[in-house]
Amino acid sequence: MPEPVATEIVHRGQQDITARAIEQTDWLVTKPVSSIPTMITEWRLGAGESSVLALAAEHTGTEAIIDDLAGRKCAASLKIPVRGTLGLVLVARQRGLIPKARPVIEDMMTAGLYLSRKVVDEALSRVGE
Repeated sequence: MPEPVATEIVHRGQQDITARAIEQTDWLVTKPVSSIPTMITEWRLGAGESSVLALAAEHTGTEAIIDDLAGRKCAASLKIPVRGTLGLVLVARQRGLIPKARPVIEDMMTAGLYLSRKVVDEALSRVGE
């Protein structure tokens, strides 16, 4: 079975920074999903969310990266730890992997990620921005 998230992103084309990252980043590894358990398919999530949750369920202790609310609720029901994209940016900032979180978050919002100003401001205050 293909990797739905990676496939979805790669189909955006080379103009998409994420598509380029998947193809050009050595440490970024995509994993195929053998099957989606019924306990996940019953939630009627998108292919990407379902695949991420299936992999996380298969690998106990793995944190699923999901922004979708229904996907997060499904993860909670299955006791799968979850972090969102915003959380990833904050961890990158805390670990010194990026100099500032704000520009990254602003770029993601410009690209279509919806985050309320209140959530963004609260998150940035946690990393001293």
